[in-house]
Formats: sequence, structure tokens, C-alpha cells
Amino acid sequence: MKKTKIAVLISLISILLLLFCATTGPGGKKSLILVSTDQEVSIGQEFSAQIDTTNPISQDTIVQNYVNDVGQKIARISDRADLDYHFSVIDTPIVNAFACPGGFIYIYTGLLEIMDNEAQLAGVLAHEISHVVARHGVKRLQKALGLQVLLSIALGESSEITQNAVTLGAVVLLQAHSRENEFEADEFGTYYMTNAGYNPEGMVQLQQKFLELSQGGQPGFFEKIMATHPPSAERVKRIENQIAGYDPEIKNRSFKAEEYQKIKSRLKKD
Repeated sequence: MKKTKIAVLISLISILLLLFCATTGPGGKKSLILVSTDQEVSIGQEFSAQIDTTNPISQDTIVQNYVNDVGQKIARISDRADLDYHFSVIDTPIVNAFACPGGFIYIYTGLLEIMDNEAQLAGVLAHEISHVVARHGVKRLQKALGLQVLLSIALGESSEITQNAVTLGAVVLLQAHSRENEFEADEFGTYYMTNAGYNPEGMVQLQQKFLELSQGGQPGFFEKIMATHPPSAERVKRIENQIAGYDPEIKNRSFKAEEYQKIKSRLKKD
């Protein structure tokens, strides 16, 4: 009897792996994901609708379009290019950015104001796109909801369960990513921004800036970014090691500082 149960369990796991394995990174990396892309997007839309109604979304179309253009350039070469990505700027002096499931990505003007060039912006957006590619938010939902609930969602058995997932997800996504998730998003993001034509040194600059400012003891200034994307010397070192063997031509690419400064100047008009 015990052997029979084990055999059934192995069969069930095999079926799940065949049916629900999804791309979660470059090079064909796969993971067991029990939420379909359509359901993930639906959950993301619910989150996005709440965010848009409770936060001051920037009305500067030039800034919004610039951020969107950079983000879309990276999203197009990512391993989830099939998603319809949305990039929005929240007009608040908070130093942060975050991604909702399904490709809904937000960045605060506070973060835009401390960066120096477009390569650094590409680093931020590539990092957030990588959270979506890796389905980090969905994985956290799976862990919080449990296998039985996720199977019900995957099989489309209950819209009520999906709604409950959205409610719970709002709480789950406010929590900080794990160190492993952050390292993975840094790695994927550096890879994607490079393939999109950006200088990967921009990601190094970004993390160094975060680290320096966090160590500067500025009260409350880095509270948000420290909570959701804690800077560390290890993150800087990992990215430096990743790009160490890159072709010199890649690391000599323009950082597009002039273009970025024109956009940055618009943030200070209000």
C-alpha cells in the first residue's frame, strides 16, 4: 500500500511538472508554476488598479513615455516577451521601484531623481522585469496559498479563490524579496539590459549608489529601498563578477547621461 501511494505521488508530480512547468529565467530555466499566465495577468491587473487609484501617477507624458520606452526595449528581449508590460511613474519622493505579477511595473520619482543616466534606469527596470520573468511574486503566492488552492486556480475551478489570492497577494507582495530573489533579479537584469544594448556598468553604478547612500545615514531617505531591495556589497561584487568577462566594447557603451538629464530636469519643475 505504501509503495502504491508513493507511485501515485510520483505520477502526480510528473504530471504537474509536464503541465505546469514555465519559463522563469534565461537559458530555458523552468519552474513549477500553478498559476497560468492569464491568471497571473488578471491578478496583476487587480493590483495595478488599486495602485493607480491610491497613488499620484505622474501626469507628465514625456517622463512616462521615456520610462516606458526604456522598459519596453528591455522587455522585448526578455524571456517573457509575450507579456504586455506596463511601466508607470508614481510622483512621490520615495526611492523605490516594484513589480506586480503579469508585467505591471512602477518606479517612483524619488528614485528617478537620484540616478545619473539611462543605463542606471535600464538597470532598475531590467531588475523589475526579471522579477516578473522569474515569477517571484507568483512563487510567493504559491507558497502562501498552498498546493490545493493553487491547483484550484490552475484548473479554473473558482473565481472566488482567485479573488482571495489577489487579496492575500497584496499583503505578500509588500514583503521584502528574499536574498536569493534579489540576486537572481540582479543577474537576469544585467543579462537583459546588456542584450538590449545598454552598458551593464549601469547596474554596478546603481547598486554602488544604493550602497553608498544607505551607509550615509540619511534618516528615512532609504527606508523604502532598504525594505524591498536591500543594498549590499555582495550584490555589487556579484554583478562585477558577472560582467568581468564581457567584451570591452560592451562596457564602453554610452551611459546616455545627456538624454537622461533632460528627463530628470522635468522632475524638478514642480
